[in-house]
Amino acid sequence: MSNSLDMKFEIVVIPVSDVDRAKRFYDGLGWRLDADFASDDGGYRVIQFTPPGSGCSVIFGKNVTAAAPGSAKGLYLIVSDIEAARKELRSRGAEISEVFHNAGGVYAGADEPYLFGRIRVSGRDPDHRSYRSFASFNDPDGNGWLLQEITGRLPGRVDANTTTFTSPADLASALRRAEMAHGEHEKRTGKRDEEWPAWYAEYMVSEQAGRPLPL
Repeated sequence: MSNSLDMKFEIVVIPVSDVDRAKRFYDGLGWRLDADFASDDGGYRVIQFTPPGSGCSVIFGKNVTAAAPGSAKGLYLIVSDIEAARKELRSRGAEISEVFHNAGGVYAGADEPYLFGRIRVSGRDPDHRSYRSFASFNDPDGNGWLLQEITGRLPGRVDANTTTFTSPADLASALRRAEMAHGEHEKRTGKRDEEWPAWYAEYMVSEQAGRPLPL
């Protein structure tokens, strides 16, 4: 039975020990400050930030959660270009790891776990596959964030009829990938494609929706 009512996941609570320090950190990342509310008696305060292009926000503050500061781990930030996202965060003062990928099903070891205990291997996924390249950073309390590069969704994850791009940078990245793929398309056909706008559109929507890409 399909749901007739939308249930939009909108808030993640992260536990921090110093509210003002956390506010400075997330503001420094360039995230949008949506709220900073405090009770008149000073017993309660909540701050909300939203990452660029995200439909989900984070909140933290005073008496917001009983969880131990720094205990939130595996908070995923999905990006279309892992190298560009890492460069942006570094320029804003985040101490972010090198880009890495997993060891192809290898488990255990002394490496810091990031996804089901896999071991980090330096560098981007050699085949530039979607879902396979990562970088990580922590906030001042140790709450752990993970960048994951996704350029094409798995089948069924996105409705092709409602495909959207959440920011100019996201759209520009999709256009660059379409341009590269279209160049290969014209090499195969041996002629200029006069209908390239339609080809670009089909490629970009199919990539995001997880459908077979045009040739």
